[in-house]
Amino acid sequence: MSKGKHIAVIGDGTYVVLTALKKFPVYLSAIVLMADDGGSTGLLRQEFGLLPAGDVRRALTALSNHPDEFITRLFNYRFSEGSLNGHNFGNFVIAVLERVCGSFEKAVEAASKLLAVEKGEVIPVSFDDVRLFAELADGSVIKGESNIDIPKHNGEITIEKIWLEPQAKANAKALKAIRDAGLIIIGPGDLYTSIIPNFLVKGIVEALAESRAKKIYICNLMTKYGETHGFVAYDFVNVLEKYIGFGVLDAVIINNQRPPENILGRYRKEKAFFIDPFFSNPAGAKKPKIIKTNLISKGDLIRHNKEKLAEIALKFI
Repeated sequence: MSKGKHIAVIGDGTYVVLTALKKFPVYLSAIVLMADDGGSTGLLRQEFGLLPAGDVRRALTALSNHPDEFITRLFNYRFSEGSLNGHNFGNFVIAVLERVCGSFEKAVEAASKLLAVEKGEVIPVSFDDVRLFAELADGSVIKGESNIDIPKHNGEITIEKIWLEPQAKANAKALKAIRDAGLIIIGPGDLYTSIIPNFLVKGIVEALAESRAKKIYICNLMTKYGETHGFVAYDFVNVLEKYIGFGVLDAVIINNQRPPENILGRYRKEKAFFIDPFFSNPAGAKKPKIIKTNLISKGDLIRHNKEKLAEIALKFI
C-alpha cells in the first residue's frame, strides 16, 4: 500500500469515516484516545485497573471485515439488566484478552484478528494511565472525561483549557502512523473529550506538524452541551488550532444543510443545536480550504452521510 493510500484518522466520531473508507483500496490507521472513564469502560478501569477499551472496541468493529456480522454485533452488545447492566460484552472480551495475552497492545492485536480487521489497524494514542481535566471560564476544574462529557455543572459555561494528568507519552505506532500517512482525517467527534486530548499526548502535535500528509478536519453537525454549547463552525476550528497549531490544517469540511425542524426540536430537548456553518479565514490566510456542503444523511437522526464524507476525503489522496 503506497503512502498516499495510507489514511490516519483521529477522534471517536471517525467511526463513521472508517466504515465508509474501508470499502476502498486504502489502509486505515485509527488512532484512539485512552482517557475514557465512564460507563462500562470506566467500571472495568476502576475495578480491575484496565486501560479503557471502549474507543478501541468501537474502532475495531468499524474496521471489521468479518463475514459473519453476528461477531460484530456480539462485540457491541450491551447488557441492560442485573449486575452487568450497562456493561459492553466487547469490553469484557478485550479485558480477558489483556490478561491472556499479557498486555493491552497484544490484546488489541488479538481482537483485530477475531474481528477480521484486514484493511487497517487500531492504535491507542498512548498506553499511559491518564485522566482528562478541564478548567472552565468561572475557574472551576472538572476531573474526568465522563464528567466533562456528561456535565453535572452548568454546561453553558465555556471550557478554557484541558489537560492530561499525568503527562502521557505517545505510542510509537501512533507517531509512525501520523508520519507515514498520506492523509490525516481529524474528527468528527466531541471536541474536548475525543479529539483534542489526542494532541495533548507528548509527541503527537510534533508528528502532525512534521507529516507531509494532507490534513483535514470534519466539523460536527450539532453542538454538545458541556463542551461546545453556542459554537459555530469557526469556533470548532479556532479551538482545535490552538492545540495543533495555526496553519496546520489543509481543509475543513463543514455541513451547510439545516436538518428539518421537527428533528431539530427533539435534539433541543438534549440541549444540542445545529452548528451554524459560519467560517472565515483570517485576512491573508491561504489555509485551510473551506468545503461547505450537505453532509446530512437521510433518516430521523442527525448523522453524517458516510458516502459523502468518503467521496470528499478520497479527493485528497
